Amino acid sequence: MGLKESITLLPIPIKIVGLGRYLPERIVRNDELERLCGLKSGWIKRWSGVEERRWITDETSSFMGAEAAKEAVKQAGLTLTDLDLIINASGTPEQAIPDGAALIQRQLGLGDSGISCFTTHATCLSFLVALDLSSTLLLSERYTKILIVSSDVGSAALNFNEPESASLMGDGAGAVVVTRPPADEASCIHTARLETYGEGAELTVIRGGGSRRHPHNPLTQPEDNLFHMEGTNLLRTVRKYGAGFLERFYPGLSSSLVDIDLVIPHQASLAALRSLRHFGWPADKMVWTLPYLGNCIAASLPLTLYEAVQQNRLQRGDKILLIGTGAGLSFGGLVLTY
Repeated sequence: MGLKESITLLPIPIKIVGLGRYLPERIVRNDELERLCGLKSGWIKRWSGVEERRWITDETSSFMGAEAAKEAVKQAGLTLTDLDLIINASGTPEQAIPDGAALIQRQLGLGDSGISCFTTHATCLSFLVALDLSSTLLLSERYTKILIVSSDVGSAALNFNEPESASLMGDGAGAVVVTRPPADEASCIHTARLETYGEGAELTVIRGGGSRRHPHNPLTQPEDNLFHMEGTNLLRTVRKYGAGFLERFYPGLSSSLVDIDLVIPHQASLAALRSLRHFGWPADKMVWTLPYLGNCIAASLPLTLYEAVQQNRLQRGDKILLIGTGAGLSFGGLVLTY
């Protein structure tokens, strides 16, 4: 959806009937990472707000995604073969080809099932985009039981010479199963919006891995395969467009939470989360997982949603806001009655 107004069919009925997650066993605390980066004790917590994060050992992205999916499907009261669509909504592909959704399908033991699979890739906003897309697919009745999986391995591309970003990233997977709700239930997406400003495309990058800087290209350098973020310029660009995006997305949101009960933000950084308070959003209405999970890229949103339910901060019938930014630079928001 661009800046022009368009005809919508909102609200669109959709219900999250199951949630799941997978976190690697390895916990990386700040003292270990500070040694890797050559930092003084306490620097990471002061800078990033992260105290610990999870990193994979021998897990793959598809393995983590499948484990999270199993929990979500079980919670939904379904079996894996009940699914008719699997969407991989991840920002860090396990490999270039095939599509990551096929790898998750195979990891689930469904490799001979024929269940439809594809990926939505909008970096940190991949889950939000997949959830929005799923609502229209359910509305069309082409699919009835959709599994969305966000599984990310940010630790694979860390540049320890850039501790501002290296200290942020964690690994993990979150998954949801969505269906059409019964006619007497209020679960729905009220509105959703995505805006992209390509002028910020160089602010958050991994330049290698594609056709431009292919591994066999003699001009490709090792650092091209590592994550690079210009945090100060990124935050400046977010502030440039943020308030306007919020007003176009949900009028009044740039100065209050309007009628929102709970905010599930992408866990981008300490500065990004703090900046949300500038819009008059009360701290007790926002769910943070950054201190103990870090920034898990696209998986951050479903992992934070999972935590909100586990902590009994989110109840059926609550109106929630999923909000965040992604490389591109993109802004995304979605208002949902849970």
